[in-house]
This record gives sequence, C-alpha cells and structure tokens, in this order.
Amino acid sequence: MMTQISILGCGWLGLPLAKALIENKFLVKGSTTSVAKLSVLENAGIIPFLIVLTPNSNFQSSTNNLVEEEEKTENLTAFLENAKILIIDIPPKLRGSEKENFVLKIKNIIPAIEKSTVENVIFISSTSVYGENNLLVTEETALNPDTESGKQLMETEQLLQSNTNFKTTILRFGGLIGEDRHPVHFLAGRTHIENPNAPINLIHQEDCIGIIMAIIDQIQIKCWNRNEDFNAVTPFHPSRKEYYTQKAIELNLALPEFNLENSTFGKTILSNKTATFLGYTFKKPKL
Repeated sequence: MMTQISILGCGWLGLPLAKALIENKFLVKGSTTSVAKLSVLENAGIIPFLIVLTPNSNFQSSTNNLVEEEEKTENLTAFLENAKILIIDIPPKLRGSEKENFVLKIKNIIPAIEKSTVENVIFISSTSVYGENNLLVTEETALNPDTESGKQLMETEQLLQSNTNFKTTILRFGGLIGEDRHPVHFLAGRTHIENPNAPINLIHQEDCIGIIMAIIDQIQIKCWNRNEDFNAVTPFHPSRKEYYTQKAIELNLALPEFNLENSTFGKTILSNKTATFLGYTFKKPKL
C-alpha cells in the first residue's frame, strides 16, 4: 500500500514537493486556499482540497456560519484521513492589512490532527526564530525572535512539539531562493543597503525538497518516534555585499550599493545536524 502524505499549503514549495513525492510513489493530498488552483493540483496527480484556515473558531453567530464551519471540519477530516505524515507549509500573514494570529490558526486544527491517523508532523519554520545576533547558530542555540513573524513561529513550534498525540519535526529554513525567486532582483539598483558585512543564510528550493524527502525517509526507515529540530541553510556564507554584487553581475542587473559605514554583522546559521543526522549533501552548495 502506498504511504499517504498530506501537505497543508501547496504553494511555491509545497507544490513541487508534492510532485517529487508522487514521483517517489507516495499518495499525496494537498491543500490550497484558491478554487482556481484545485485543477492545478489535480492535474499534477495530487488529491486536491480547498482548506482555508482561520484563527476564529467561533462560528455560532448564524446558521450559515455553522454550516460553513461544519464543511470546513469535514474537509479537514477528509484531508487528513489515512495520512501518516502531515507537512504544514503555510507562512504567517503579517504584512500590511493581512496580519493574523498564526498561532491560533494552527491551534484550531490540532484537534483534527489528534483524531486522525497522522503520526508525524513536519512543520516548516524559519531561522527568524533565532533573532538577529552575531552568533554561530545551531539547533542548540536559544530561540530569541525579534520580529512578530519569528515570535509566532516560535510559539507554533512549541505548541506542536508539546503535543503528545503525534511527533513533530521542525525544519527551519533560511531565505528561500529558486530559479524564479531570488532577492537580488529586489536589491538590484538600490542604494544605502544596510548590513553589507552580514553573512547570507539562503537555501535553494531544490535543497528544501531534498531535505524534506530525507526526513521522510528517516521517519519511514527508522520508525522515527521523537521530536527533532533541523536548521536548513546552505553552508555558503559570503557577505551580503560580496554575494549580491556578484549575483547582479552574473544576471546583468544594476549593481546594489551598500551602506559601508554600517559594519553590523549578522548570525551564521549552521546546518551540520542536517548533514550528519540525515546524511544529506546539499545539491546547490554555492547558490
């Protein structure tokens, strides 16, 4: 029988991850918040679900809202049915007018996970939970977020790992890049950019998928039955000025100009555990 995996959030990372899992003979259920994207998921071989999470679980003000809440619960139950592994890959929406209580949003789905067949949760988090400092950061480094996003991710990590009904693996990614996504396009031509000497902490989409696949392999092969934390950042840390200047030259973009009077350094995220514990070798070591 094919192992079933449910992916909550088939976006920039979740969709290609789902395709990779299908290629490796997994049965994949995937969620989207867009009706239009349901056919995209189905055409990729994913069993599609429309799931819109909300931090508000109180739908008792009207009959219509009660029906809506029942439909959401049924959809979530079907989405999790028969899944052994649940991957949560939905970032907090904290920009502009879309600010939300991300922690409560995840908290509201935990009862459904508890009632399901899910044994392992993989939660996609961020190295922002460590805050900004000049340290070499490992998984043993104390969490000290200084952004609202980082604070909510830290609280969500703790919420999931404190639950004894399933095991949770936390995967903390650095800055995400891919063939269609690179911060140099945002920085090109800009002036007075801060932190020129801060090291980069990036990871390519291909390695994000590779590391998740390695975790799934470990869970299956070793019957992984414990909580784990992994940093996932490519072991390549030139300064921001050095890296983005060279990348702009390679892509024939306007050169970014940095504020050289600012000598602030930043943290360097180490992913040694990912390499040793998972036996993972980065596919894009130089980005």
